[in-house]
Amino acid sequence: MYIVDSLVKVPVEKADEVISIYQNRSKSVDEQDGFIKFQLLQNDKKPEELTVHTVWETKEDYLNWARSENFKKIHDMEKNYPDQELASIVPIVKKYKVVAE
Repeated sequence: MYIVDSLVKVPVEKADEVISIYQNRSKSVDEQDGFIKFQLLQNDKKPEELTVHTVWETKEDYLNWARSENFKKIHDMEKNYPDQELASIVPIVKKYKVVAE
């Protein structure tokens, strides 16, 4: 299994807006081969810190998604989001290979 976490720090007053965006996400990733799960996590003590958490069967499955046209389309939409403060946020991405369960 392979896990990818993307941490975004948003202005605290815009956290609910970002959460709403993810609650209404396109879900195209859900159809990708090897995709297992998506979650949006909010830091309990720092509500402006949100983590996009995805779980994949293999690293290769994730890489296929990251190289796909759907991935490019979704991330291009994010870059063109009307709120340029949110659109300019660069996530901190961490990738993990599951080595024990």
